[in-house]
Amino acid sequence: MSGGEWETLGNKRTLTDFFTTLRFDLVAGSTVAIVALPLALGFGVTSGAGAASGLVTAIVAGFVAGLLGGSNFQVSGPTGAMVVVLFPIIAQVGTSGLLVVGVVAGLLIVLSGLFKLGRFVELVPWSVMEGFTLGIAVVIALQQLPLILEITRGEGTETLLVAWGTIQNAAAEPLHWWPLAVVTLTLTVKIGWSLLRNRIPALASIPASGIAVVVMTMATWAFALPVQKIGALPTSNLFTWDLSWPDLGLGTILYSAVVIAALGSIESLLSARVADAMVKRRDGELFQPHRPNRELMGQGLATIAASLLGGMPATGAIARTAVNVHSGARTRMATVIHSLVLLVFVTSVGFVVGQIPTAVLAGVLLGASWRIANPVSIMENLRTTWSERVSYLATALAVVTIDLIWGIAIGIVVHIVMSKMTTWRERDSL
Repeated sequence: MSGGEWETLGNKRTLTDFFTTLRFDLVAGSTVAIVALPLALGFGVTSGAGAASGLVTAIVAGFVAGLLGGSNFQVSGPTGAMVVVLFPIIAQVGTSGLLVVGVVAGLLIVLSGLFKLGRFVELVPWSVMEGFTLGIAVVIALQQLPLILEITRGEGTETLLVAWGTIQNAAAEPLHWWPLAVVTLTLTVKIGWSLLRNRIPALASIPASGIAVVVMTMATWAFALPVQKIGALPTSNLFTWDLSWPDLGLGTILYSAVVIAALGSIESLLSARVADAMVKRRDGELFQPHRPNRELMGQGLATIAASLLGGMPATGAIARTAVNVHSGARTRMATVIHSLVLLVFVTSVGFVVGQIPTAVLAGVLLGASWRIANPVSIMENLRTTWSERVSYLATALAVVTIDLIWGIAIGIVVHIVMSKMTTWRERDSL
């Protein structure tokens, strides 16, 4: 066979591989976009920044971090953990102050990458991270009470106090049955579709969250159910910014930015670690681990870009990253495609998106919190050693009762103390 024939075959093989990879990335990116749409809307509403802000964050942060981050599979955007942090911050600084706080937080994350601080996340004990995840799931669920009951949110910034205030507000009024029914039916559709696609492989790539949103939105419209809707999205000025300096003290800005930067760094690197584990199981020797310091710089730039364009701080999203990997993504192009598909959704069918009931979003987020909590993982963590069990539960409790950053700090301290006690006990028994 001549050299020219070999060259032709090589080019054909390369071209075939390119289109095969592109096909996988198109399917994965589109699937993630369908999953990300209701989550972006829900997290935007729950944070207090608004549905449009959640969409901007998913589009802009997903695109920037996908191109510049250190992971080939990480999907970035608004997350439940960041919402937990943002809600009290937005209550304090307002949406106008969020731009400045977000930009400063993004700069801090970029600097942490430049100073190569990404490796320190490896020092966080796994039991603390598992407790952190459980706490986030509980907080996300509690944050949905105002949407489930269609009642005024309780006053305050602490999760438990807000939830208790919301319940008190609900007790003072007649129960709103329709939103509660819509939430229940949304969860039913979501669970039912998950069971159905487990039996029918051809349906495996169609996400349950997307089906639940479509079915329940159509049902509420067809039967004219009296439930609140997201409302029209401001698509004409979706990517806009207000550069006026908010009336905030420097201390307030710096404290809020440090909290956001700490969470954004930790959650992004943890999500990238989870993605690495999944890809390694799938690809074996072809696996390429993420680069933590580049990942931090990419996430920081993504948060800056999203904040400047009317969004909010973003992080790597564990659930969407998992969907990306399981949907067959091969390169970082899948993440970019996810952002472009979301942009098409917003610009072309913004009116339809505005018709989604807030109760449907609450149902989707309740389902997401259940998946994040993962009952199987809970039981596994409760069957570990006494010291691991205590640090796991202490972290989760601190996250729910105080906040995320203090939750991690308390969890680490408890883990160290319990490990020392275990060592002393073993030494004394000898």
